[in-house]
Amino acid sequence: MWVILALLLALSSGVMSQDKLNVCMDAKHHKEKPGPEGDLYSQCAPWRDNACCTANTSTAAHNDSSYLYNFNWDHCGVMSDKCKKHFTQDTCFYECSPHLGPWIQDADESWRMQRILDVPLCKEDCHRWFEDCKDDFTCKTDWHKGWDWSSGVNKCPAGSMCRKWTEVYPTAKSMCEQIWSKSYLYTTLPNTSGRCMQLWFTGTNPNKKVAEYYLNNAQQHQSFALTTLLLMAGAFRSVMM
Repeated sequence: MWVILALLLALSSGVMSQDKLNVCMDAKHHKEKPGPEGDLYSQCAPWRDNACCTANTSTAAHNDSSYLYNFNWDHCGVMSDKCKKHFTQDTCFYECSPHLGPWIQDADESWRMQRILDVPLCKEDCHRWFEDCKDDFTCKTDWHKGWDWSSGVNKCPAGSMCRKWTEVYPTAKSMCEQIWSKSYLYTTLPNTSGRCMQLWFTGTNPNKKVAEYYLNNAQQHQSFALTTLLLMAGAFRSVMM
């Protein structure tokens, strides 16, 4: 009986894992469910076959000043185009990705009910981002919080100074992990590994297989733990009887 119960629990956890493979976050601009969006704009277009963003959101992701979050990229002078393209891609990834389920966490924030945490980024994406921004300037390490929003857009808080990118983020790792409150996890995995998420891709979305890998691993660990726990409980009950 205990073995059957363990197997049923493992099976139910597998169903829940599959639900996480194709899901949208509960956040400000995300759709309720992912689906085709044939008119996604420019850098967001790779997600058009299956997206959590709308065409309007994809267009706004490319604007220097948009309705999405009123975030000012130029808070320490004009951000270079080569740097800004990575933040546009990052926005497309965040808004459009339907395969972030393994890393979605509940969030107690006014503008979203869920967030992502420790999404493993491929090393190429992180290093190119860092290299293209290293000559730019910023005044903050964590861009999720601590801004002066009194004007309706983010400004550097009182007492902060604009500093060169490499003074704020000495390494690609520090930038990728700190800039969005550990939304991303730096890895040394290449984009051919199938074990890290790609911000940049063409053709079929490679991140589905990556999410599937992490979900399957989590499911196996959970199933093993449940089975072990229930068998131990069964053995203990037999001894007590």
